[in-house]
Amino acid sequence: MDNTDVPGSKGPSRRTFLSASAVTAVAAAPIISGAVPASAATDGTRTQLPRREPDLGLISLVRQIDPNRIQSTIQTLIGFGTRHTQSSQTDQVRGIGAATAWVTAQLNAIAATSNGNMTVQQQSYVQQPVTGRITAPTTITNVIATLQGTANPQRFYVVTGHLDSRVTDVTDFTSDAPGADDDGSGVACVLELARVFATHQFPGTIIFATVAGEEQGLFGSTFMAQQMAAAGNDVQGMFSNDIVGTGDAHDGTQPNPFTVRMFLAGIPATASSSDIALMQAVGGENDGKSRQLGRFVSEVAPFFLTGMNVELIWRRDRYLRGSDHLSFQGQGYAAARFTEPRENFNHEHQNTQVVNGVQLGDLIQYVDFSYVARVTRVNAAALWALATSPSTPTGAQIHVAPPVNFAGTNLTPLTWNANPEANLAGYEVVVRQTTDPDWTQAIPVGNVTSATLNIAKDNVQFGVRAVDQNGNRSPVAFPATVTT
Repeated sequence: MDNTDVPGSKGPSRRTFLSASAVTAVAAAPIISGAVPASAATDGTRTQLPRREPDLGLISLVRQIDPNRIQSTIQTLIGFGTRHTQSSQTDQVRGIGAATAWVTAQLNAIAATSNGNMTVQQQSYVQQPVTGRITAPTTITNVIATLQGTANPQRFYVVTGHLDSRVTDVTDFTSDAPGADDDGSGVACVLELARVFATHQFPGTIIFATVAGEEQGLFGSTFMAQQMAAAGNDVQGMFSNDIVGTGDAHDGTQPNPFTVRMFLAGIPATASSSDIALMQAVGGENDGKSRQLGRFVSEVAPFFLTGMNVELIWRRDRYLRGSDHLSFQGQGYAAARFTEPRENFNHEHQNTQVVNGVQLGDLIQYVDFSYVARVTRVNAAALWALATSPSTPTGAQIHVAPPVNFAGTNLTPLTWNANPEANLAGYEVVVRQTTDPDWTQAIPVGNVTSATLNIAKDNVQFGVRAVDQNGNRSPVAFPATVTT
């Protein structure tokens, strides 16, 4: 179905009353104060969600993503011998310091094409020793390129790959650690994204970053996320690209070169005990910010555009493992991890050697550069859509207190804060059955900040999303339950 704009007009009241089948002008209804906006009195039947068609600019951008450049980046990174977090920071040829300097130079060259919209910085701090992980005080340096957006207030979207590499012993900083897949592939993805995005500008601000200290405990990304949170940055989406090098595990299983996994946490890392107790009572464990981000990506990064199927996995990461998205989740941000469909652990966290005829080590011969390019296209489609769409609505609430002397009500009042965009057309309330993995229907409600639906909240889940005058839709905001 084609995208359809949602008409919006600000009437004397910003309240709307909706039935499950139609929007009805019911100014005299006791629960409504004031008149219903004209836009809400048109056709409000539940509709199937329209498919978002990609912008022509995005189609052009994804075609510029170059597997040969990705290959060159990974080959250069391997050439530093090791990028272990504690390897040399002063050697100009070998170690994490030389790799960091090279990445910085690459991003500075890219920023020079941005008409002043992209800036590059090194973000450093000294990590104190951690038993079994960091043996001496060590400078951790992230390289951050910021493509400034035009929105006010500013909103951020972050994409990372980790620059450091390792071998079997996490503290071994002298052995060669090529890190072709883990995570040369992710760094190559980030640099290629920065290159193709640099000549554009969007409402949203996009940050392209290589982070360090991941293998020892997510140190670089943790510092970066903490700094952004301390500055009050509104990060509305973050992607970690970690081990995105191939769809072929090289272990005798069937290759799957057109699938990338996207890991998405359910219960937020910042959820309190009372938050969890409320989820146990009313649901919502499948509706955290990260899950909504994943649903958005599955809509805006289709196979016909990216050449890749995005497999959403309702788990924060692989079993008992993690990546840099966890650092951002820890600050309450929506964050996800992209990774290849099946890992081969002979090629991950191993010294480069042959044991019993089996090649170990994270070598470039196991990387498929066209696969990395397709993963990069998925990231590009997601970042473009996020940065051009309205911001995710804030303050969404579902009000569940029944009328006085009644045990409950089948009416569902929803409220949210007004979005800041000047070209906002209105909002949609999205609906799905509790067992559905994604939103299935939308109810246009106009340019309002509240709506009361005659749909029993017991049976479905609700969300709210903003729509601009070009038909771009934001990620969904899941309403917090308000009992008073």
